[in-house]
Amino acid sequence: MKPDIVRRYAHNPILTKAEVPYPVETVHNAAVVRHENEYIMLFRSHLRTGRSIIGLARSPDGFHFTCDPEPFLTPAGTEFSVEDPRVTFLEGEYLIAYSVYSADGVQIALAKTSNFRQVDRFALITEADYRNVVIFPEKFDGLYARLDRPHSEIAPWSVWISYSPDLRFWGESQLIMRPVPYHWDEMKIGPGAPPIKTEQGWLSIYHGVFRTMDGSVYRLGVALHDLRNPARIVGVSDSWILQPEDPWEISGYVHNVVFTCGAVAESDGTVKIYWGGADTVMCVGEANISDLVALCLDHARPAK
Repeated sequence: MKPDIVRRYAHNPILTKAEVPYPVETVHNAAVVRHENEYIMLFRSHLRTGRSIIGLARSPDGFHFTCDPEPFLTPAGTEFSVEDPRVTFLEGEYLIAYSVYSADGVQIALAKTSNFRQVDRFALITEADYRNVVIFPEKFDGLYARLDRPHSEIAPWSVWISYSPDLRFWGESQLIMRPVPYHWDEMKIGPGAPPIKTEQGWLSIYHGVFRTMDGSVYRLGVALHDLRNPARIVGVSDSWILQPEDPWEISGYVHNVVFTCGAVAESDGTVKIYWGGADTVMCVGEANISDLVALCLDHARPAK
């Protein structure tokens, strides 16, 4: 039997609400980056109000995390919830794109930090209804680039790319990837972790959703973008790389979910992929980057 392409960590889940030193009901959908000599995890937690905050945990090895004593980001002003952060290191600082729920709907906010102690809430960078914004860690022809997932009746739950000269104002948007009918991601797709640069292209880990008689199933897949023109999809893997299998992925706050907001490429050619299990706990697994790229090149399906 062929081994799983993503090797689950034997001691999952790596973070639960029991390890958080303030009252929360879940720990999930976390961004993870390396900063100096540690891994930083920004995780989403539900409160008993049903709203969400973002906490911070630190690890020396990417597997064993300890939470800071206070939340990292909480709703401000008219915000109801802050959710699902993605973190990109670019031009000497960390850009944090996260979802903000308010009476106006869900928008994407952008914050900046250099040390994960002080944070500057920089701008709201979308109108409603947007989720799942990830920013590329390089510029293209002098412009910042992001993947996002607006919702419309014409092109529901598809992946778009947009560009910006200053991170604040975005445009030149293009739809670049759609769900595929009667496929594991046929209901909706969305960007997951910020793209990883490889020799063959930008590797993007995304989530796809399939509707069943028992509700929706969230899985993870991979796509490869052209190095110079990230709007061009080189290939999308026809098969998923991870699906809910462990008990804490099948049953929880939202059952049958694996959902990623972060992945860390390592110097040995592997990548640590972090995912929320059933919107309840955090998990991690490892894969060979070359295997993920090969799926996009050798076992591809159309992007749209």
